[in-house]
Parts: sequence; C-alpha cells; structure tokens
Amino acid sequence: GAMSVDCITDLSDNASKLLEALQLSHPHELDARRSLGKKTMLSLNPITWQVPRIVERCCKHIETHGLQTVGIFRVGSSKKRVQQLREEFDRGLDVFLDEHQSVHDVAALLKEFLRDMPDSLIPRELYAAFLSTAAVEGPAQLATLQLLLFLLPPCHSDTLHRLLRFLSEVARHAESSWGPDGQEIPGNKMTVSNLATIFGPNILQKEKPGEKDAGAMNFEDSAAIILVLQRLIEHHQTLFMVSPETQHDILRRLFQTDPDVIDYLLRRK
Repeated sequence: GAMSVDCITDLSDNASKLLEALQLSHPHELDARRSLGKKTMLSLNPITWQVPRIVERCCKHIETHGLQTVGIFRVGSSKKRVQQLREEFDRGLDVFLDEHQSVHDVAALLKEFLRDMPDSLIPRELYAAFLSTAAVEGPAQLATLQLLLFLLPPCHSDTLHRLLRFLSEVARHAESSWGPDGQEIPGNKMTVSNLATIFGPNILQKEKPGEKDAGAMNFEDSAAIILVLQRLIEHHQTLFMVSPETQHDILRRLFQTDPDVIDYLLRRK
C-alpha cells in the first residue's frame, strides 16, 4: 500500500493542494547528499533547496568577501564586468565567484537578477496583499505576513528565505566593531532600513520591468514596500518556521482527503 511517488506532479489531479504547505524548507533539514542525482522536481519532503545558482553564489561571495565593504549595494560597479558575469550565468556556465571578482560587481549582478525576473520574487498577484500588511500593527502583522509567505511557490519561498537570511547578515555588519587586538573593523553602513530601501522595489513589483508605468510608484506604495521588507528581514527566522499546530492541522486535513499520502509521508519520516 505504500506510494512510490516522489513529487506532487506524480500524484492524481485531485491530490490535495495542502501538499504545497509541506514545501517550506528549513536549512537544518537539508542535506545536499540526499538529493544528488535526483530530478529537480517538486519534492514531497523539504530536502530539495530550490534556490537559483546565481543567487546562492552571489550571496555566498558577499558573505565571504564583502561584509566589511562600505556602501555595498550603493557604490557603482563595472557595467561591462557585470554584463559578462550575467551572460556566463545565462549560458549555463558553472561560474565560480572568488576573491578576484569585485564585491560591487557581484552586488549589482544580484540586484539585476532580482529586478529582471520574469515574475518578481514575491509574485505580482500577491503585491497588494503584502503591501496591505504595512497598515497592520503588532503580532497581527507578522502573523499575516507568515500566512502570505505560505502561499509562495517553493522556489520563490526558498529563494526569498535565502535572500532575507543574507540581508540580515549584511545588516548585522552595518556598524563598526573592534577586533580582538583592538583594531577597528569598519562597518558596511547598510542597515536594515537601507537594505529594504534598495531591495524592496526589486522584490515587490506591481508591473513587469519595461512595462508602462513600471517605474512609477506613489509615495505610499514606496513607504509600504520598505516597511514590509524591513519586517521580513528582521523576522525571517520566525516567519519561515511552520508551527507544530499548523503542521498538525495540515496533516489532519490530509488524513481526511489523502490518507495514502499520510502513509507515504510517515514512511519517509
């Protein structure tokens, strides 16, 4: 009676959509060795880390070489070098970013990728819903944001989580600090507010880049975008954690609609 499927698309068409709620990935649950050689499909259990290579490598490069770079994401870059890197990624080449690449070039490449995605990292149909949370206060705001994050497709969810974790790390190095032998370690000056101002319009987009009025944004929307992204950066750890109560509710509903799937999940557990 065990099911031998490994992805949602292998299930019958009437399979419960609640399965997608089980797609939220957590880094401590991931083991790259377990997914080697597997098809890159929607897995029923959160072991496939669906983050584009360009995002992972840009974040890793800056985390390794650029956290003390003053004005990261604000200082200009070489358009020629950024275009060359972009073309190499676009051709599917295995691009390695090391200490020879300029941190500012890699930062510009990451911003360009997020800006030019065919569908923005937070899908456009959820734009108004996310912006509306700016008017909510206190715990209700975070609870609403979490429910909206649950609606993201797995790839968007994983990529947004990786990006927010990265931006939080950049902000953690905003202020200058002192080393063990008394030397000053300069801060990068990029606070959560500064990062939200820069990345907000790239992540929350009302229109596609290049469309009419895509660049036009009223002050209220702009302020709301910055506030929402600030909250996402500040609380990303708790926002992406599914509570035991929510998991129990999902499994209870699945038991009513798809008992075979419950059996499969328990065997995989």
